[in-house]
Amino acid sequence: MRKYWWLIFLILLVGVSCVMYVPSREGGYSSPEGPSSRSPQESFSDVDTSYFYQYLSPYGDWVNYSPYGYCWVPRHMGYRWRPYTHGHWFWTDYGWTWDSDYEWGWIPFHYGRWGWDDDLGWYWVPGATWGPSWVCWRSSDLYLGWAPLPPGVEFEAGVGISSLPFDIPGNCWVFIEGRYFAEPDIADYVLPFERSITIINYTQIHNRIYVRNDRVINEGIGLDEVRRITHRTISRYELRDATRPGRARVEGGTVQLYRPKIRRNEAAKPQVYLNKDEAREKLAPVKIWEPLRQRMPKEEESAVRERQIQEQKLLEKSQAEEINDLRRKVSQQEKQVRNPVEKEKVKKDYEAKASELKKSHEIEKQNLKARQKKDEEQVKKKKTKKDLAFL
Repeated sequence: MRKYWWLIFLILLVGVSCVMYVPSREGGYSSPEGPSSRSPQESFSDVDTSYFYQYLSPYGDWVNYSPYGYCWVPRHMGYRWRPYTHGHWFWTDYGWTWDSDYEWGWIPFHYGRWGWDDDLGWYWVPGATWGPSWVCWRSSDLYLGWAPLPPGVEFEAGVGISSLPFDIPGNCWVFIEGRYFAEPDIADYVLPFERSITIINYTQIHNRIYVRNDRVINEGIGLDEVRRITHRTISRYELRDATRPGRARVEGGTVQLYRPKIRRNEAAKPQVYLNKDEAREKLAPVKIWEPLRQRMPKEEESAVRERQIQEQKLLEKSQAEEINDLRRKVSQQEKQVRNPVEKEKVKKDYEAKASELKKSHEIEKQNLKARQKKDEEQVKKKKTKKDLAFL
């Protein structure tokens, strides 16, 4: 019997290994510790807001921010980052559903609200209700845009969004030329926020978030209208539950997202957090540029300049497209009228609108130039501090 002990020991060793590393449904292995170790049953019934504090801590800083309590400021977002910009929109049985490029995106783009602070930049206020996206929309023949619902804007089943401020600041809106809406990553097409005021005046707001069959639906801009604006076929997807946190998975006609039911825990708080003054001193400089990896000062300055050049090109291209669109519409009106007096009126109306539009465009260029100059000065100031640190 003793000569078989080594075989018994080997069988026991293999059994222990199988217990420690269990293949997940999504490929690879799931660790017995950490967020991804929860079973589907735990994920959907035993998760409270303290889980958000734990999961998001490696990706940002928690700040005790009155009057909202503990808020989260993402880290390493890069130059002039905005929520709902790095990812992709899907039309699902829940309406417009945001698919984030970030591993942590399943939380702050589907629960809670985003706010803006002039010193901290964007911060996220936790919430317990899941939604496909918490944004309101704007559209025109040229543009599609969206803005995160700000803190304090509540959602009530049967009522919808309450107390929505229609004067959401221009820097909170994300606008792109409509034809790029279906691109896999829209970040490269997002217009500088200096363009927002002009575009807001030429777009119509859409706010259609409601509950149907116990589902939060964000219909926003209708699917047919988006197809018309983009001149693209927009596919429909079925939304299904993923069994572990992380990025969404697309398989055939389905999108799999992790969306556990969250219980509020008023006693919960992050293990490490900053007060408001500490956060402003520590986090404010990185709102201009914070690299994912440590860069040399010269690299950092070059990266900011590259992004600024891209902003200038996007601004000028979209401005030119607006003038061309106005010219096309006037040309169509002229073809529809035969009376010389009416034609002259159409011509004068065009000249007045074109003049007004060009004035707005010039203001946008000046504002962009001023903001970029300010950003460059802050980057150079940061660079000087780094240079001195190397001495």
